[in-house]
Amino acid sequence: MLFHSTRGKDSGKDFASILMQGLADDGGLFMPDHWPQADIDEIKSKSSFVEIAKCIVPLFTASSFSYDETISIVESTWHDFEHQDLINIKEFDSVSILELFHGPTAAFKDFGLQLAAAFFNKVLESENKTAIVLGATSGDTGPAAIDACKSYSRIKSFIMLPNGNMSDVQRRQMSTIQASNVFALRVNGTFDDCQDLVKLAFTKRDFLKTDQYLLAINSINWTRIIGQICYYFYAYNKLQKIENLNFSIPTGNFGNVFACYSAHKMGLPISKISVAVNNNDILHRFFCNNDYSKQLVHETISPSMDISVASNFERLVYDFFLDRDSAKCADMFDHFPNNPIELDSEMWRKKDYLFDSSKVNDLDTAKMIQEIYQSNGYILDPHTAVAAVEAFKTSDASNHYVVLSTAHPAKFPQVYEELGIEINSLPLALRGLFEKKESLYNVEADYSEIINFINLNN
Repeated sequence: MLFHSTRGKDSGKDFASILMQGLADDGGLFMPDHWPQADIDEIKSKSSFVEIAKCIVPLFTASSFSYDETISIVESTWHDFEHQDLINIKEFDSVSILELFHGPTAAFKDFGLQLAAAFFNKVLESENKTAIVLGATSGDTGPAAIDACKSYSRIKSFIMLPNGNMSDVQRRQMSTIQASNVFALRVNGTFDDCQDLVKLAFTKRDFLKTDQYLLAINSINWTRIIGQICYYFYAYNKLQKIENLNFSIPTGNFGNVFACYSAHKMGLPISKISVAVNNNDILHRFFCNNDYSKQLVHETISPSMDISVASNFERLVYDFFLDRDSAKCADMFDHFPNNPIELDSEMWRKKDYLFDSSKVNDLDTAKMIQEIYQSNGYILDPHTAVAAVEAFKTSDASNHYVVLSTAHPAKFPQVYEELGIEINSLPLALRGLFEKKESLYNVEADYSEIINFINLNN
């Protein structure tokens, strides 16, 4: 399996190359040359998440790692999860909640980032090199990246978080890590400002040492997508008696949705993928009105989704709508966001057989949290609640929905204080956070200032 860019000028790359490179040289995102097919019967026969991951991960890694090497990494990758099988499924009548928050940072991003970090370290050891992780976070990516990489001495992590809408818990998960290879940078700007700085750094790479990699930990890195693909097959394994399976997915950067689409392309039987967003609705506008245009970011009670541009959406446009026409994809995204993206109407209507979308404001998010708590005693986190609105409205006996629960509700205590809901138990990941000292570096949204900080600490 080799990989190529959505924009066509960076191709023939093996797995280790795209793992360590992250963003393609032409500004595009890496894609597999073809979609490998999972053995569905084998998936059905497995009994654990790790066993299912052993069926999926080697399909992408063979160009750089032997089967045995990959299996060894998969067996030792996921650690410090509170649930014995990493994931729990909460069953309602015609809705299942896929709880992905039982890892060490209480968010779904532990799955993709622990896998990426394990492969990062394997390559660095084999080449005797070091690396810098430079990432932007809107809430959960940063803590998961720091936790996944902090034990690897060859990796230094510089994570930028916006000086804006992020819960105190999420911030403290990054700022209270006492490790010499971890730096949390609070940027005076939005998540999009942080993301733009990351993209510029990957383009220029003018601060790296000669024996040093710059690693992408945002979901532009294909290895993160692999880790997320695995739990869609896991959900199928556990719910295989249900014939018509739909997934309702809360999303900002579109990585989780694209992982679901990838699983579908690999043979997972899916009836519908529902894209759920808050008031930052660029994806809903596209799926409803063929309007993919950047607008200002709105702060909401589901802050990890407060994003104006969904980076992974380029992969879907390239593969699903444009039938892998890299020239058309490059023309669209090279000129975006100055020029909004609008597809040919016939091409755009392809969405109808697989995708739908919903937009949920804060009031309806809070209402959904209250309804589920009052009727079932179960607490949804604000992001999960955004996706649950569509699922509970649409599901029935012949139309089962799986809602991705992406974070533990205790990460957003202010939401529940205002709703009068008490969270009785904290996951281990969040205990004692407010008793720890913060180490947070305040910087402007300025490339030179960011690079000077990295150089001083590299």
